[in-house]
Amino acid sequence: MSSAPSPASAAPEVVCIGESMGLVTALGAPLAETETAALGLAGAEGNVAVGLVAAGHRAAWASRLGDDPIGVRISTELARRGVELWATTDADAPTGVMFKDPGTESSSVYYYRRGSAASLMAPGFLDAARLAGVRIVHTTGITPALSASCRAMVEQLFLDARTAGALVSFDVNDRRALWTMQDAAETLTRLADAADIAFVGRDEAERIWGTTTPDEIRAHLPHCGLLIVKDGDIGATAFHGDDEPVFVPAPRVEVVEPVGAGDAFAAGFLAATLEGAALAERLSAGHTAAARVLTTHGDLPPQV
Repeated sequence: MSSAPSPASAAPEVVCIGESMGLVTALGAPLAETETAALGLAGAEGNVAVGLVAAGHRAAWASRLGDDPIGVRISTELARRGVELWATTDADAPTGVMFKDPGTESSSVYYYRRGSAASLMAPGFLDAARLAGVRIVHTTGITPALSASCRAMVEQLFLDARTAGALVSFDVNDRRALWTMQDAAETLTRLADAADIAFVGRDEAERIWGTTTPDEIRAHLPHCGLLIVKDGDIGATAFHGDDEPVFVPAPRVEVVEPVGAGDAFAAGFLAATLEGAALAERLSAGHTAAARVLTTHGDLPPQV
């Protein structure tokens, strides 16, 4: 396995840690019937890194890839979009792949990622010394669901990020297919509540925790420094300490396909955070970024 490249003398503003996969999307017909498909890439943390770069910020993506054409496709595309690569290549484990049946209301996805190179990430993959100078370390609830070693890696990452002086950003991003409801509910509660910035969808929170309103979610996660509750096409609410919650409605858009919008929201919000914007402006930036992805079939917005 090759070692990750040394970081540049000036650290990126944000490092996003998690798995990116090859994405095969059915075109023109359901996956079981189509004779045509598109090959791209998918992965929440990679999507956020791309969004941050598109917003004018330096972002790195950290992960592990297989020594295969899909891994090359992922690293090439992320680099082409300006993302700095903090990735290692594993000659013995493959890059993960997912297949998608797109839909306007929801998309069906099928994962082939068990035993992937990224699922072998373990504590120490990124340490405090490597993160020196980084302002925000971002990951999601997908990463600890990949394996026991990934879960331990994320737990240690929170500690190492804080030692390095970085804020911890965590998007709950529950993936039902990856782990049990009990494991998800317990682990996602612990990590989201420990984050400096946490993002969660109101619908996923109801599914895993039984909370039905933004206020109930805040009561469930009382220690999170800045909690963002997203409620689809209604809007998003931010809870910061004992301050009054801030709500910004979502803009009206013609939804083509919803996957990737949450990652775009996180990228827009974090970009505005780096710029020192007021809380309402950060929420608006998240909505604007999400709207661009909602109007396309890909997880990533088209390059301007």
